[in-house]
Amino acid sequence: MKNAVVTGGAGFIGSHLADELSRRGYQLTILDDLSVGKKGNIEALLARTAEGGNVRFFQDSVTNLSVLFSLFRHVDYVFHLAAIASVPKSIQDPLTSHQVNVTGSLNVLMAAKTMKVRKVIFISSSAVYGDTPTLPQSEETLPAPQSPYAVTKLAGENYCRVFQDVYHLNTVGLRYFNVYGPRQDPNSQYAAVIPKFISTILEGKAPAIFGSGEQTRDFVFVRDAVAAAILAAESDATGVYNVGVGNAVTINELVHLILRAAGKNDLKPVYKESRSGDILHSLADISRAKTFGYNPKYSLEEGLRETIRYFSGHASSDIKRTRAISGRSQETLPN
Repeated sequence: MKNAVVTGGAGFIGSHLADELSRRGYQLTILDDLSVGKKGNIEALLARTAEGGNVRFFQDSVTNLSVLFSLFRHVDYVFHLAAIASVPKSIQDPLTSHQVNVTGSLNVLMAAKTMKVRKVIFISSSAVYGDTPTLPQSEETLPAPQSPYAVTKLAGENYCRVFQDVYHLNTVGLRYFNVYGPRQDPNSQYAAVIPKFISTILEGKAPAIFGSGEQTRDFVFVRDAVAAAILAAESDATGVYNVGVGNAVTINELVHLILRAAGKNDLKPVYKESRSGDILHSLADISRAKTFGYNPKYSLEEGLRETIRYFSGHASSDIKRTRAISGRSQETLPN
């Protein structure tokens, strides 16, 4: 039986990854401080564990090095997703983003090296490319980060490379483009664009677009992102890889797709001033990831339909309950 740790495993992507690893029979440890992640995302996994399942949960932070040493004993793979994953948040508070995203990642690598983990899979971001005029963006494209968040991800990649070269710890950095899907939190001032649009539209309100709406994004469904992480772990792959779909749409096109899928064609978007740190265009060259077997299965239309079904059935009541109880915001992946 393979053993894995997922840091940030109660978050949006981390919980989907934990689901799939558990389904595949991994002995799994989830580490999350619940500052962003939600215990509800992994309740079903933990309930099965109480009945003899294969998942355990620890509420703690990657900034706690001693905890990482204890959890990484006899572990094959560490999937490192724990981060403050918000461009606006990193601009407001770069020091905290550095402490969690850079020092936390260094802690993960130190513990993995010492405990002889087989491979660390570091979840990076397409934000490292910045506003490069070269499209699609390949792994050879020169990084040009435009926010503290992007800087922290590039630093994490470089630490992974150094630990591979100097300490012979196998590492993979996955530059996720715009991941979306069920469980993504729309109830935040930093919410990613798709859950924010869907929740607003389902409430019968006009979605807000920052800027002209002609900025483009490569959106990848969360199950494809999870598949890429597991394939990268179980293969001989090392180094940095893009994880997207290889197709880009404008934000204006995205809004119209969601309006049509939700049956809300009468709503019209409103336009607001563009935000600091947002890039204009993003498109992944995924040919390198295909070498370890990655092949995205979900079209944008299919992924949006599944995401809208989730929000229609779950998110509306969750959002109202969260607002009523605490009004506490949580960060998700940047747009």
